[in-house]
Amino acid sequence: MPFFLFLLSLLCMAGKVSAQQQPAPAATAAATTLAPKKQLQAIRITEAIKLDGVLDEAVWQQAPVATQFIQNRPNPGPPEKHPTEVRILYDDANLYIGAVMHDVSADSILRELTPRDEFGNTDFIGIFLDTYQDKLNGYGFFVTTGGVQMDARYSPAGGEDFNWNAVWDSRTSIRGTDWIAEMRIPYSAIRFSSLPEQQWGLNFMRQRKKENQAFFWNEVKPAVDGFVNQWGTMTGVRDVKPPLRLSLTPYISSYVNHNPLSENGARPTTTSFNGGADIKWGINESFTLDATLVPDFGQVQSDNQVLNLSPFEVQFNENRQFFTEGTELFNKGNLFYSRRVGATPVGFYDAEGQLRAGTRDAEGKRQPGEELITNPGETRLLNATKISGRTSKGLGVGVFNAISNDVYAVARDSASGAKRNILTQPLSNYSILVLDQSLKNNSYVSLINTNVTRAGSTYDANVTAGLFRLANKKNSYAVTGQVNYSRRRGNVFGSDTVQIDNRDGYKYNLDVSKISGNFTYGVSHGIESDTYDHNDLGILFGNNAITQGVYGNYNIYKPFWKVNRLNTYFGVDHKMLYRPTSFQRVNFYSGLNTTFTKSFLSMGLNLNVDPRNRDYFEPRKSKLGEYYVLVPGSVNVGGYISSDYRKKLALDVNVGLRTYARDERLPERPRRMGYGLTVSPRYRVNNKLNFRYEIDWNLRQNQIGYVNGGLSSEEPLDSAVIRQLGGNVPLGLAQKDVLLGRRQVVTVSNVLSVGYTFTNRMSLTVRTRHYTSTVRYNDFAQLRPGGEETPVDYRRNRDNTYNAFNIDAVYSWWFAPGSQVSIVWKNASTNELQANEATPLYFDNLSNTINTPHNNNVSIKILYYLDYLALRPKRG
Repeated sequence: MPFFLFLLSLLCMAGKVSAQQQPAPAATAAATTLAPKKQLQAIRITEAIKLDGVLDEAVWQQAPVATQFIQNRPNPGPPEKHPTEVRILYDDANLYIGAVMHDVSADSILRELTPRDEFGNTDFIGIFLDTYQDKLNGYGFFVTTGGVQMDARYSPAGGEDFNWNAVWDSRTSIRGTDWIAEMRIPYSAIRFSSLPEQQWGLNFMRQRKKENQAFFWNEVKPAVDGFVNQWGTMTGVRDVKPPLRLSLTPYISSYVNHNPLSENGARPTTTSFNGGADIKWGINESFTLDATLVPDFGQVQSDNQVLNLSPFEVQFNENRQFFTEGTELFNKGNLFYSRRVGATPVGFYDAEGQLRAGTRDAEGKRQPGEELITNPGETRLLNATKISGRTSKGLGVGVFNAISNDVYAVARDSASGAKRNILTQPLSNYSILVLDQSLKNNSYVSLINTNVTRAGSTYDANVTAGLFRLANKKNSYAVTGQVNYSRRRGNVFGSDTVQIDNRDGYKYNLDVSKISGNFTYGVSHGIESDTYDHNDLGILFGNNAITQGVYGNYNIYKPFWKVNRLNTYFGVDHKMLYRPTSFQRVNFYSGLNTTFTKSFLSMGLNLNVDPRNRDYFEPRKSKLGEYYVLVPGSVNVGGYISSDYRKKLALDVNVGLRTYARDERLPERPRRMGYGLTVSPRYRVNNKLNFRYEIDWNLRQNQIGYVNGGLSSEEPLDSAVIRQLGGNVPLGLAQKDVLLGRRQVVTVSNVLSVGYTFTNRMSLTVRTRHYTSTVRYNDFAQLRPGGEETPVDYRRNRDNTYNAFNIDAVYSWWFAPGSQVSIVWKNASTNELQANEATPLYFDNLSNTINTPHNNNVSIKILYYLDYLALRPKRG
């Protein structure tokens, strides 16, 4: 009940404040109307600027000043008390930004050092540029008091994307009660038209961390939809030509890997030496080609391996920079899951099935068959290329292409020693084409096509999608929609069987919403046919659905009571199977989050109510509809608190509780329950050293699910159950019904991160993670059509425990703009304990994991950025 009481009290208080301070219609209209567009003139210079963070050149004082910033956080509207002054200069090659941030004292200027692109406990100044003034897409360049650089791209598809990196330079200094920033952004870092007079969207942002304040030069109103459309204008840039953007970043890398579990005579320690390059070429003023030749992604952060009990694959984060940088166009429509490129070979799990089995000769002696020596788990890329850009008319064009080589597993005859190759991945080409036209009123239309073509007779896949967003002139209402068509042709990999599943399919969704103001709302509807599938280059967790929903948000942006602002949301979703048309689930949800005014303690609460529903995916039947797991109704209550990060010691806590109704069909079955707790303290020792720790504990009691690992005809205790489920053991395991288990799942994850930043260009980070998940089965049931469950006397112990451990230690030194040396140590180990060996005791699992042999990998990689503009001979 505390949740409901707190929610009710906040809403009542908000209603009381709203009643007492009911805004006039004019004030309400002003809050949802774009602020007037400010203008700033840039001044051309003919003499060089020394980048030293001092601004002592006389020309700085001649340039117009951008000042009178407006606060956006913690509450929008008030003018800044401590002035900010920003000026812009330019020449034929660069844009220069000089900024002076006045403050109370030097102690009020916070300056924690962090690795590049990471915000810390520090002040910063940033400039935003909309070079085509389409009010949808833009660039952001930031520098902190300690000189740490951050840069980002802004787009409707990618939002604020800090994975994008540019090569630019900056210097900062502190002078008395002021801090000063000087930035040089070469034109080669951005794209713009070749018009004789440039007019760009422009804004500046200052963070004053001491008071948790953020200010914009051109006011950004939270009740107005959009961000780039709320920027001002930069004028005065004339006779500037887009430069030839051509750069080469060659790399060399070396690895030493020690795997104590190497088998079949393989050496436990191996070494490798690699080389390749990244190329950036500005095809014209609008479009850029990015290519990586013989890429090496061995130093990216390790994946968080987990025990997957769900019917769907695990979606991993993308940590490879080439696939995270400048991909906003390719991410439109959610059709591109970049981990498909260079992923596990399509025939990886079938390699063992192609081995020649052992036989018995005429005398009854067993003759050994083949064994698998190597089976690569990753596909090596030959190259990957991106071409992207936007014309002066607002047409964005993106072309992506990647080629991966053949991958082979190696089998060896146990008797003769003869070896042969087993193809697990044919030569494959992955491509994406995107056309994205920006329209007036923060609107757009897009066309996307993705394609996977594989050599040989295996199947190819193609998906085409159209997207649109149309907003009215006042930017208060919008209609968004998407229509997709998927097509597959060819044979099942490694077989002559024609690929008949999911040959052609479609998907569409439509959303109509009010997008600006304190109260926003909308309705949505969508269909995914049972044959729609974009999984070859995207990720799909389930099709065959008809969905519709109603949602709303009510936000108060001004401080009231003891909070800075209040954000609330609520809605209802309804879902059915598309074929056969039948009910699946309905979900009611609501929540709120706020920050308290004095302590800056943030908190949030959420409530979900799910009436009884049907899970059609858990039975793992390829044809949906006949079999489903009936899930009792449930209520989920959760919340979080997050303390003030300006303090040396800060704490994040997240809790959740889900309680289920009793299953009336099986009254003897205990009620399901779910619990979750995450505690994450962080301690900042000083402006260079920090520690972060996170423990995540999750308990699922009496969960009903498909028995992980399935059944095996080679297990005597499985044979009787296979027959009971309608299967024929001698002929295979194609049983009709499904075996479910009632189980308890306990998962604990510990992550400790340590970061030490030597300078704004040199850092060391160490991340250690231990994960353990234990499954203990209590009883089993036979699932029949229509969700009927019947107890089964199944005696085989199916308990299991999965442990994963890894360390990622990364030393990084940006010794020159765009040039880096990185030294990485990776330590990794996984093990899975079955039946009686499985244990729910955490410290037993930790000890077992530590004592399991670990794979160790040490690597060094050197990148060197070469810019044609800096290398070309000087004229005259």
